[in-house]
Amino acid sequence: MVQRIIPQDDYNDNGILGEPTDGLRQVLSQALHSLMELDIAHRTGAERYERNAERMDQRNGTRPPRRFDTRMGSIALEIPRLRRSNYKPSFLEAHSRAERALMAVVQEAVIGGVSNRKMEKLARALGITSLSRSQVSEFTKELDEEGRAFRERPLTGRYPYVYFDAVYEKVRIYRTIQSQACVIAYGVREDGVRELIGLDVVDTESYESWLTFMRGLRDRGLAGVRLVITDAHGGLIKAASEVFVGAAWQRCKVHFGRNVVDHAPVALKKKLSAAVHEIFKKESKEEAQVAFLALVDQYGKSCAKAMEILESGLDDALAFMDFPPEHWSKISSTNPIERVNKEIRRRTRVIGIFPSVPSALRLISMLLLEQTESWQTDKRFMNAESMLSLYANEDSA
Repeated sequence: MVQRIIPQDDYNDNGILGEPTDGLRQVLSQALHSLMELDIAHRTGAERYERNAERMDQRNGTRPPRRFDTRMGSIALEIPRLRRSNYKPSFLEAHSRAERALMAVVQEAVIGGVSNRKMEKLARALGITSLSRSQVSEFTKELDEEGRAFRERPLTGRYPYVYFDAVYEKVRIYRTIQSQACVIAYGVREDGVRELIGLDVVDTESYESWLTFMRGLRDRGLAGVRLVITDAHGGLIKAASEVFVGAAWQRCKVHFGRNVVDHAPVALKKKLSAAVHEIFKKESKEEAQVAFLALVDQYGKSCAKAMEILESGLDDALAFMDFPPEHWSKISSTNPIERVNKEIRRRTRVIGIFPSVPSALRLISMLLLEQTESWQTDKRFMNAESMLSLYANEDSA
């Protein structure tokens, strides 16, 4: 964590560096000071102003304000003093992996020769107002090893549902700026918990890159795949069919619906979009087919190209209906991972251009590692009992 003692005058009345209207930083500042107060009460054995013969220590005022840099900005922390011991809040040491990865990216950009003006702008965009090159460089090796272990860990158990997608980032390679594909795989385990199971940075999102990526997952132990959920990228689909033989393919209904509507006249786009959406809300494939035929009768002439696309891809977009109904909302599209990808883009947007492929891989690995750990303690993505039917025949054999 980057810290230094600074003049109190640099802060507003709420202990926030900069504008006093930053509500998020104010809430964070209050929370951190409350956390320290609880910690002090535990260490001393007494609340503030409480007389207690069994107290273990006594408060002794506060130290001068200390800068604490976060992604929300810099906060002035008035750290309490104790008479008999040296108190230091634990959170000043326990820096999050993602935060350290951001700082490592900044450090690498410094080494790569980015101008001081750009570096200052980048650091401030990340919420870091003081930055030591030596402090940040210590994190890089540790983060790379941790990220590699996470990406290459053995995959045990079965993963009935697997999502694939890619996020594009700009990376500096040999003095040129190139767009690189961060290919990502998410899996839902048979106990209903989801996790990031694969990540890599490749030159382009091609059949060959997807094939290599998927084979790597299989070699690490990925098994039991029943459904692969993706968009309609040709190379991705072909690779999945070769690596996950026997698994069904779910074409993202959201992307598919947009593709259909894109080929309709402007005046009919809104009505057609609602009608296509209704097909996927039916309770069976048979009902969905009836709704499709009604749609063709209504729009067959006015939206001929759109109806042709709808007919050719409908079976793939309805693949989710062969699985337990309680799973449909979560396996019919790539929306569950789009939300995570949106968070990745939010965090990488302030970088703009990564100084190298390893720096991009480092930061995204840390973001996804922390997301996966969060999923382990959250409510299950899918009910464990509802997953049992996916392997009923196999387990009874």
